[in-house]
Amino acid sequence: MEKTWATLRQVGAGGADLHLDLTGPGGVRDTLTRALRDAVRSGRLAPGTRLPSSRSLAADLGMARNTVADAYGDLVAEGWLTARQGSGTRVAQRAAAPRRTGARRPAPPPRPPVRAVHNLRCGTADVSGFPRSAWLSAARRALAVAPHEAFGYGDGQGAPELRAALADYLARARGVRATPDRIVVCAGFTQGLALLSRVLRGHGVREMGVESYGLWVHQEVVERAGFRPYTMTVDDKGAVVDELAGRKDARVALVTPAHQFPTGGVLHPDRRAAVVDWATRVGGLVVEDDYDGEFRYDRQPVGALQGLAPEHVVYCGTSSKSLAPALRLAWLVLPEHLVGEVVALRRTGEWSVGLLEQLTLAEFITSGAYDRHLRAMRLRYRRRRDQLVSALAEHAPHIHVTGIAAGLHAVLALPPGTERPTVQAAAWRGLTIDGLTRFRHPAAPPSLPTPLPGGDGLLVAYGTPPEHGFAGALEALMDVLPPAE
Repeated sequence: MEKTWATLRQVGAGGADLHLDLTGPGGVRDTLTRALRDAVRSGRLAPGTRLPSSRSLAADLGMARNTVADAYGDLVAEGWLTARQGSGTRVAQRAAAPRRTGARRPAPPPRPPVRAVHNLRCGTADVSGFPRSAWLSAARRALAVAPHEAFGYGDGQGAPELRAALADYLARARGVRATPDRIVVCAGFTQGLALLSRVLRGHGVREMGVESYGLWVHQEVVERAGFRPYTMTVDDKGAVVDELAGRKDARVALVTPAHQFPTGGVLHPDRRAAVVDWATRVGGLVVEDDYDGEFRYDRQPVGALQGLAPEHVVYCGTSSKSLAPALRLAWLVLPEHLVGEVVALRRTGEWSVGLLEQLTLAEFITSGAYDRHLRAMRLRYRRRRDQLVSALAEHAPHIHVTGIAAGLHAVLALPPGTERPTVQAAAWRGLTIDGLTRFRHPAAPPSLPTPLPGGDGLLVAYGTPPEHGFAGALEALMDVLPPAE
């Protein structure tokens, strides 16, 4: 009698049970082939797993040995399995994952069939570099001198100590023109954007310009606030801000001028001037996302756009890339006419920010520890980017890094048609990584030009892995890059 399970006698293991669904149409051989293929495809049989001999599996399943051997042979021919003399039959290291189609917004990549070992996906800094000792010392000093009132409900605008520290730091390091009364502390950039969007929606603003490539979470925040987003083309000079002038109802635009995400460019000086002139002329507003502006490696960082027109630019900064996302600390530097409304909404209670973290960050900045930490992390990330460029020159000289030397990620220009297969191959290698098209706005027109020649790209977040894990992640990346044409 045929069974629906088998014991896999893996090398170095006592065996593991694997359920194989042998029901369905077709003969015994086709049914077994399909069941084994599904087990590999779904990840229940991981790459490198040694399968039982045909004799052993046939005995377990109660079928002829030739049937099992023929099924193995079919899967070897398809590339799902490999068979070598003396090594037995194993699951192939790079079995091709199935293609997925059709979603309004690019979905996160399918769950990889191999446990992720290396992470080069954008979204976080190297949290292993968080300055625990210096942060703890700053917390102790801040708590020692904090007045009793600091442990109450606090100021809805943010701790005065932190706003004063930020005003000094941003003026010195980013060229922001601000006083503490213009700053509102938020629980992360996303909440700050949602807070600002709700206030602007109350002013009757209906549309917001967004870059054609960007973080989809921010685009969804804008949509949930009731805005109709329209896209600005992105090329090697950043957002094409001249497109704003062609829209009659355009009043607000969200941009990443210091380091466009994800393409890695910087907004050209002519376009910086143009977008500020547009906002001044129409009485509009530019929302400046300065998510990693402190990290520039080839020159001094470009100053904030806000310094050109403080009454028409909202500067948005965050500690997520400079320190760690877990702090949930970000800040808006607002035009005077928006401060009251934003603070009033902030005080409703749904935008709470931990006061002790605010006091600690204030002390961390004023003591000089923040500057020292940034210098150390700047050196770390620059070294990793240099390692990436060197590895490409040695192993894949046909693939080049695009964009400026800045931030925590780099964009690799891939040969046409290779982005999706490369991301899938990386998943099978235990490496999580994003393709450029995942960050393309779904409302962008089909004829939208790509910032990269050929259109395909790969985002390598060299800032994400811990220090000890970067070398392994880089090696895995080199293994999956497409060959030269």
